Amino acid sequence: MIEVKNLSKKYGDFEAVKDVSFSVGSDQVLGFLGPNGAGKTTIMKILTGYHYPSAGEALVDGVSVQEEPVELKKRIGYLPEGVPLYGDLTVDEYMAFVAEGRGIPKKRRKEAVEASLEACGLKDMRSRLIEQLSKGYRQRTGLAQAIVHDPAILILDEPTTGLDPNQIIEIRSLIRELGKRKTVILSTHILQEVEAICSQVLILNRGRIAAQGRPEEIAGAIKGGDTWELILKGAEIHAVRSALARLAGLIEGRNQETEILDNGLIKAVFFVSASAAENGERIFDWAIDSSLKILGMNRKKLSLEDIFVELTHEPPSVNEASPSEGAGQ
Repeated sequence: MIEVKNLSKKYGDFEAVKDVSFSVGSDQVLGFLGPNGAGKTTIMKILTGYHYPSAGEALVDGVSVQEEPVELKKRIGYLPEGVPLYGDLTVDEYMAFVAEGRGIPKKRRKEAVEASLEACGLKDMRSRLIEQLSKGYRQRTGLAQAIVHDPAILILDEPTTGLDPNQIIEIRSLIRELGKRKTVILSTHILQEVEAICSQVLILNRGRIAAQGRPEEIAGAIKGGDTWELILKGAEIHAVRSALARLAGLIEGRNQETEILDNGLIKAVFFVSASAAENGERIFDWAIDSSLKILGMNRKKLSLEDIFVELTHEPPSVNEASPSEGAGQ
């Protein structure tokens, strides 16, 4: 559905997007994840035809973003971060206006509006002025305008920004349902958003792709070993630390800590190389050789937060700082 090849975008001397390539299939939800200024919004503006790339190519449902911008807009629904709504219109009036602007034939407009209001849970709000709606319902209205022409592709930029926890849950649930029948690209810097909604992740950092794939695939590619958490009995904490130094495959300084628990037991967290099966046997043998009793043993999964920090911790240089949040994000 979406194919991006060697995409770059410059704003003057600043390169916001640098040689980015990825693809998204049908009925997938792809999460753009990255810190502010990573290039997420810039790529979205290119995919929706609002900006042209400086180099590279982007095809959306087989349509070139540069050569066929009008046809492109027929095939996508776009929810920008600051969705443009008219507060002095009712939801019904606004949706009718959008449907007409989208070129939906007059005889089909009522049906299209009804379907989008139903999908976004807005039928009870249709006669309310938009300025009287809560932030959550305004976001729903923004989603309704994005799907009124029934596009195959949705591009959503920070769709839950500024919402309270209940509203966030509602909007995430709605996006999940839409993702079952549409291709969705979702931009966010909220890690929980990606875990809750997305089937695929693309992590951007300073205009480049740092990693892409399912979170577990990315974790496997960057991890190179396993983080273990043990609850130990039979030694003082200094003896446990000394014993850890003798553990084969231990990588010093990575996810490593020891602490005394309230009941006098020792919790040890450490990272070792090689496969999980080998590590389990190795750690068990190490504990016996060190006269330690293992009361608890857990291989910890690398979280999306760990992955994010691992891939985006480098601070940008002065020369690469974004000229403005809107241009470089």
